[in-house]
Formats: sequence, structure tokens, C-alpha cells
Amino acid sequence: MQATENPYAPSNFTMAAHAEASERATFIAKTYAHLAGAILAFVALTAVLVNASFTPGLIELMLGNRISWLIVLGIFMGVNWMADSWARSSTSQGIQYAGLGLCVIAWSIIFTPLLYIASTHFSGVIATAGITTLALFGVLTAIVFITRQDFSFLRGVLMFGGIAAMGLIACAIIFNFSLGPIFTYAMIALACGYILYDTSNVMLHYRTDQYVAASLALFASVALLFWYILQLFMSADD
Repeated sequence: MQATENPYAPSNFTMAAHAEASERATFIAKTYAHLAGAILAFVALTAVLVNASFTPGLIELMLGNRISWLIVLGIFMGVNWMADSWARSSTSQGIQYAGLGLCVIAWSIIFTPLLYIASTHFSGVIATAGITTLALFGVLTAIVFITRQDFSFLRGVLMFGGIAAMGLIACAIIFNFSLGPIFTYAMIALACGYILYDTSNVMLHYRTDQYVAASLALFASVALLFWYILQLFMSADD
């Protein structure tokens, strides 16, 4: 989860909001091309992981007990923070791409138990959740591009919501209770808020050389939305 202002050091590149129309269009096209590439890589990697012979053992290691899953989530958050830092590097484009790749790998691994269970016990739910996620992402993206609204005012709400959500998840794992469908709906709303925020940042608050970092932010928000939509559909079919 991320809801931070653009921390890049100054450069010769123009902020997207002040760039020439052609330069801004190129930046936006690169951002969404990289996002599409990240999503395709995620789909391919998760398909391999879900069907690998070692996957049941990996899931047992990740979900063996409450503490192991808490450790996995902690490592996941740390890796995502590092990936975001790399993607925001102003010194090397190679490091930026390494950050995006690391983010895709981290999300693929954390998704493996959920997708394995979904593919084994809930026929067709993954495709339905994926289509729903992409459709909702498309609607939210259209809202930002049509209205040209700056959603940076959501930053504080998203930060508070993200911290509160992580606290609730940790408590649920430690004390072994279910967060229930209301929490799932709240997290879907939070993920939608991240998409609105990140999309308006693409239009207004990134420099035109920051398409890798912009695509990483969007990918993480889409992955978060997919995670909870998939959980919602699985609970409805259970």
C-alpha cells in the first residue's frame, strides 16, 4: 500500500501536469504499457507457481501457523517498500525496472496460496474476479481522466486506512478471528481510493520520466483490489 507524495530529486524532466500535450501523452502511454506488462508477468508467474509441484509445500510453509503467515506478510511489506524505493531511483533505470520486477514477484508469491485454493475449490472464480477487477479499474481510470480531478486530497485518508487495515489484519492473525465481509468491502473501497489517487498522480504529480514508478503504484493498487474482490467472490460461492 502506498499513498505518498512524489519524492524524486529535481531533474530536467517536466511534471506531467505542466508538460506539453505530446510529452504528457507519451508519459501516460508508457505508464500504462508498463502496467499492462506487469499484469501479464503477474498472470504468467502466478500460473507457474499455482501449478508447480512444490506449491503445496510452499503453502504449508507460508500458512503453517498464524505466526508464519504474519512473518510472510511482514517480509512482503518490506520487499514492497524496497521495490517502490528502487522504482523511484533517479540514478539508474535498471534499478527502476528491478523494483517493478521485484514488486511483481512479491505479489505473485503472496497470491499463490489464495489462487491455489481458488483454482482447486472454486471453479471459474479467478476469471470472474479478474474481469471484475479490470472493469472496475477501467471505470475508475475513466473517472479521473474525464473529470481531471486531483485526488491527492485522499492521501491522509488512504494512509490512515492502510495503517488501520494492517493493524486489524495483524490482530486477526494473532488472536485468530475472522474480519468478515464488512472488512472485505471496506478494503475494496480502500483499493478503489488508491486507484483514484494513483491515477490522478499519473496525470498531475509525476515527472515525465517516472513511468516505471507510476506503473508500480498502479499495479500494487490493482493487485490489492483483485485480492479482495477474489476473496469476496470466494466467500459468496462458499
